Amino acid sequence: MSDSAALADALRGWRDRTRPAAVGLPRNGPRRAPGLRREELALLAGISVDYVVRLEQGRAGSPSAQVCASLARALQLSDDEQAHLHRLAGHAPQTGRVPRVVPSSVRRIVDQLDRHPVAVYDAMWNLLSWNAMFAATLGDPSDLAATDRNTLVRHFAGTPMGRVRHTPEEERAFEESMVADLRATTGRYPDDPDLGALVRRLCAVPRFAALWERGAVTHHEQARKIVEHPQVGDIAVDCDVLSSQGSDLRVVVFTPRPGTDARGKLDLLAAVGTQDLTPTA
Repeated sequence: MSDSAALADALRGWRDRTRPAAVGLPRNGPRRAPGLRREELALLAGISVDYVVRLEQGRAGSPSAQVCASLARALQLSDDEQAHLHRLAGHAPQTGRVPRVVPSSVRRIVDQLDRHPVAVYDAMWNLLSWNAMFAATLGDPSDLAATDRNTLVRHFAGTPMGRVRHTPEEERAFEESMVADLRATTGRYPDDPDLGALVRRLCAVPRFAALWERGAVTHHEQARKIVEHPQVGDIAVDCDVLSSQGSDLRVVVFTPRPGTDARGKLDLLAAVGTQDLTPTA
């Protein structure tokens, strides 16, 4: 059996065994099977229904590591099952490569922090996973192609997160810290070709190249931001980066800045999610 066929079989089996109630979905009406429908899996994983169909028919090629992480979260896969999914998709862990598997322990932490925007990144700052509050507050990353979900690329060489505003001092500190963090990653994974390609791409941007040439090394641990939300207005947040032991992941937690009205605005977004709050005529 080919890897694409084995992947298709595995995804169908995992979808069939996942009960809607276990992932927070209502059981609406009778079902031909007790598991998730394809459209429900697509919704939970942030991908299109057509892509789910093609994956389950072995016609989609290899899903990206980010898509695998989203599927694993939606299907509540164990660590062993998630590793199997990545192997079938051609992302088997290799010595010297940046890890991209999100362990179930990290997913549980993200699920418990449901009142806060939370996202999980690998050591290259590729966005792997996020919760509903992250999508409601900063915009839904599922609208982006997987190749556009790298924070450094978006900041230096693409379209930055449109809802985030820094003061000049905050932006300077953010850039210096992120570039130094990436250099630290190159020290741990000097042979990762994807990491090398990322650095070469970014060094074509003069602002990044100037910071890279400084040779600073550190871990990016915190930042301050203003989220300009289109419905609830400005939300002042602090961002803390928690490092996952063993997997070298970054769990970024956004918390309301003390002394502001951010908590109330985040609570409102927790209630309405990604709904458009603009009044209709």
